[in-house]
Amino acid sequence: MRVKPLFVIISTLSLFLAVVLIYPSPPVAPSKSSDSTSAKSDIWSVQRIVEWRPCKWWLQSHLTPLPAKSNGFIRVDCYGGLNQMRRDFCDGVGIARLLNATLVLPKFEVAAYWNESSGFSDVFDADYFITQMNGFVNVVKELPPEISSKEPHRVDCSKRKGQFDYIESVLPSLLKYHYVSITPAMSQRRDRYPKYAKAALCQACYRALKLTESLEKKANKLLEAIPKPFLSLHLRFEPDMVAYSQCQYSGLSPTSMKALEAARGDDRKPWTGEAARIWRNRGKCPLTPNETAFILQALSIPKNTNIYLAAGDGLMEIEGLTSIYSNVVTKSALLSGEDFETMHGNTKAALDYYVSINSDSYMATYFGNMDKMVAAMRAFEGLYKTLFLSRRAFAEFTSRGLEGKLLMEALWKAHKDDFIKGRGSALSDCFCEFKL
Repeated sequence: MRVKPLFVIISTLSLFLAVVLIYPSPPVAPSKSSDSTSAKSDIWSVQRIVEWRPCKWWLQSHLTPLPAKSNGFIRVDCYGGLNQMRRDFCDGVGIARLLNATLVLPKFEVAAYWNESSGFSDVFDADYFITQMNGFVNVVKELPPEISSKEPHRVDCSKRKGQFDYIESVLPSLLKYHYVSITPAMSQRRDRYPKYAKAALCQACYRALKLTESLEKKANKLLEAIPKPFLSLHLRFEPDMVAYSQCQYSGLSPTSMKALEAARGDDRKPWTGEAARIWRNRGKCPLTPNETAFILQALSIPKNTNIYLAAGDGLMEIEGLTSIYSNVVTKSALLSGEDFETMHGNTKAALDYYVSINSDSYMATYFGNMDKMVAAMRAFEGLYKTLFLSRRAFAEFTSRGLEGKLLMEALWKAHKDDFIKGRGSALSDCFCEFKL
């Protein structure tokens, strides 16, 4: 008996449909390039697993009552740029509480480079600071008459790194002279402070220091003038900065080379040969504006991004950035000439600091005092689009010969890992890690 052709066709189709329904095709495997820069809108789209938030022991703890009698007066001598002085002052607050001393508001002694010398009250709101520190540490604007005519006894704190050093070495002088001046050691061991001293330091740094009304008015005027949304970029490539690094650079313009040679003088000659390579691979060399632009592209930051350039005067090779990212604005361009010309180093640094804290996102090519303070304040305010561009990663990858797309992919991964884990986003003294 012959089977009709139509019956054979229908039977075959039915069998095929049954197989498809019973054994669906496997899902399409993800592309190997799904983690590449082309597949991401930008670095901020990456899901973080860690956040740094103010520790509850500081924000919600009951204060240890201040002793009824103070052991004397401490003045903190602060030197350098604004953010270095801010760091030293915050440390001084912790030391004053540790030693049960009354804190005298300091005068900021600025290095000749900044061409400025200003008191605490010229930058920060002194009355607001005193009010916010109530219960944490005693603070006075002026010394009592019986002490005001005396110079403080200077105590060398360059090697004092922790609680017991200050108690054993500074407290005796405080009790003897009743008025001492200190500059806190750079390598502070704040983890060894009792919590009441750490709480005073944290309160001073992140709650009590507020710009004066006139400075804040200028800062808000600048903030309002910046196109939104915007990225604040702290780019460090000034002649003195590059000279201090002792790094070699090729391809700089004659103007930049002349400025760099003048800044180097006779005692800051660059490393050469193998020493130069090792030094660079350790991440010791500032990123050029062109290298910075390359990393921004690797992180998929759109070229039409509004960028506020938080930078000092005399930035070299800026065309390396602006030739790629054209929407770059500076405070000198946004503020009136008269306003800008009357500003000195502290004022300019204060404006950059304020704008960077209030920016939609923040990136830095260095990990200096301003960057640490800005990152911590942004974490305090719950702003987590903060990232430090890795000089070390860029140096290591380029020394291996990576370039173009391969270099971009390697930079994406390195910075993605940093952002996911919140590396460098806050100071651990006052902030605690929260798993997301």
